[in-house]
Amino acid sequence: MREEPLNVAIIGAGYWGKNLVRNFATAESCRLRWVCDLNDSVLKLHQRNFPFIQTTKDVETVLTDETVQAVAIATPVATHFDIAAQALKAGGHVYVEKPLTLRSTDARALIDLAEEKQLKLMVGHLLEYHPAVSYLKEMLHDGRIGEPYYMYTQRVNLGIVRQNENAWWSLAPHDISVICFLFGSEPVSVAVQGQCYLQEGIEDVVFATIKFADGKMAHIHCSWLDPHKIRKMTVVGPDKMVTFDDMEATEKIRIYDKGAAVTHDVTASYADIIALRLGDIVIPKIPGGEPLAAECKHFITCVRENRPVLSDGADGLRVVQVLEAGQESLKHQGQPVRPGAFS
Repeated sequence: MREEPLNVAIIGAGYWGKNLVRNFATAESCRLRWVCDLNDSVLKLHQRNFPFIQTTKDVETVLTDETVQAVAIATPVATHFDIAAQALKAGGHVYVEKPLTLRSTDARALIDLAEEKQLKLMVGHLLEYHPAVSYLKEMLHDGRIGEPYYMYTQRVNLGIVRQNENAWWSLAPHDISVICFLFGSEPVSVAVQGQCYLQEGIEDVVFATIKFADGKMAHIHCSWLDPHKIRKMTVVGPDKMVTFDDMEATEKIRIYDKGAAVTHDVTASYADIIALRLGDIVIPKIPGGEPLAAECKHFITCVRENRPVLSDGADGLRVVQVLEAGQESLKHQGQPVRPGAFS
């Protein structure tokens, strides 16, 4: 007997939400029943593209529809907690765009509510579903890089300039989620510095250093005030060094057979104490596909087959804790702050 598709509703269908509409509307084993947005033109556009959906400006209309089994939320971050809580209380599985909430206490409350209701809570940490990031994770798991020393990321561009959040909250969640995903551990300190050049009280450029208990560290540079559009990360280990450049059309991953080793031979000359290895550069073939399509498919599969979610509530909470700590560090001119100090 063929199983019925998952009935999904989307709340927030504008700037990023339109991509969720497209993916859930065309996904297998899914039926997009509702699209909810405050903008009439947005609703008309989606209804023209997908005539089978129902549209509304009222969240209650969506949440009181007993046929809706899951809700995807892509509204402003300040509204995430209230809408997600309402959806969970109504008995729906929930997908929330990043960051999960503005406060870690609210993130914990959503995790507890989802557990109480035995429902899935997933956060839209898109890059965890990127084929190149999956490849990097496999390399680390297989030990092909060696135990990584550190990594750094760049997420810069000229625009979009936000008015209700700084570059840290707007851009860094992507990189924070990937750093924690690849390292597989919890940060112990966050130090962030930034400057407000265009608007008072809203940092346009931010530099962050994240440290881990095992000695690993990561650096994040994010800005919407930069002449270049860069989406790049580098992982440095003892055996290999790897870059992931998302602006590259095909050659997204480059593996550098480079490294340095310290000799403990007391007879070695000063020049031979540190031996450098300069090997080949390998560009592996990475599977194609849209990360968001993979992410939406993962959510549908986890709900229908009751599987664990990769970017679950705990993953979302960890990112919010780092964001909170970073914001506090910004207020104190880069003083290191421990994530989780506010929850």
